Amino acid sequence: MDTKEYGSPLYKGNRPNADSSPVEIFRKSGALIFGKKTTTEFTILNSGPNTTNPHHAYRTPGGSSAGSAAAVADFQVPLSCGTQTGGSVIRPASYTGTYAMKPTFNTISSQGIKVVSLELDTFGYFARSMEDLKLITDVFNVTADEPVKDIPLKETKVGFLKTPFWPSAGLGTVVAMEKAANILRDHDVTVEEVKFLNEFDDAKDLKRMFKVILTINARTFLLKEFLRDTTKTKLDPEIRTFVENASSIPCEEIRRAFDCYAGMRPVFEQIAAKYSVLITPSAADEAPLGLGDMGDADFNFVWTGAHMPVINVPAFAGPNGMPVGLSLIARL
Repeated sequence: MDTKEYGSPLYKGNRPNADSSPVEIFRKSGALIFGKKTTTEFTILNSGPNTTNPHHAYRTPGGSSAGSAAAVADFQVPLSCGTQTGGSVIRPASYTGTYAMKPTFNTISSQGIKVVSLELDTFGYFARSMEDLKLITDVFNVTADEPVKDIPLKETKVGFLKTPFWPSAGLGTVVAMEKAANILRDHDVTVEEVKFLNEFDDAKDLKRMFKVILTINARTFLLKEFLRDTTKTKLDPEIRTFVENASSIPCEEIRRAFDCYAGMRPVFEQIAAKYSVLITPSAADEAPLGLGDMGDADFNFVWTGAHMPVINVPAFAGPNGMPVGLSLIARL
């Protein structure tokens, strides 16, 4: 790889001494590596590179994996990869109309990739078809616990999960969920609406607990950069606050946050086991106008924190003709 700057001026011109584990696996499998794509600073800012959405030059491609999603959508490359800490793979895929997969947490080694959160960071990838997603999955030797088998549609049961963040869903996502449910019913698939359990249905609390986990982890893994930025001019102020503010979070709240998401995992595993697949929004709506706001991760971060595998399917379009994806979620 020519450069590895993590989207930060602090690493301008940085050249790594070796490939990350995923890149090396790609190379040894015969892939031709084109280069490093743009990303937001350390993958956690909600703005950064002036990468545009290939479907509309004045709309964001989403982040943090902005360049990876845009390059595949623009037919510059057939495949690309990124890291999801909140919604950095699935949301850009929805905005740009590409397929993407965030595997089960820790399924693929992220050795050599800049870490922000050991609890959350998950290597993921983009493609223009399910077949190409499977190609990458096979390259990384990702296998299912049980043999894959064809199931007749009339024996398939799909759960639709709107999540506590449903009130923020825009028209494009609302219509996409309705259309998907109707299409499946028309093909004799059993469709059921799935409710979040009461202990996990507070959107504000879920978001706060996720932010606590991210802040505590980011303080650990960005401290080196924080100290290196002696002039306080090369790190974005928001990046600096992760280090500066982490110590102000009470220990009890930290324990509660980690316990919340740890407790969530077996619960969602049990729910997912009842269905062939769960379907939920990949983003609040189609990509917003402007490059300064890359959208929020409200419909993504719960699944990242729950460590569940997610695939974005770019099957629909919003009121402005921009792509709208839905997420397929399965068991751990």
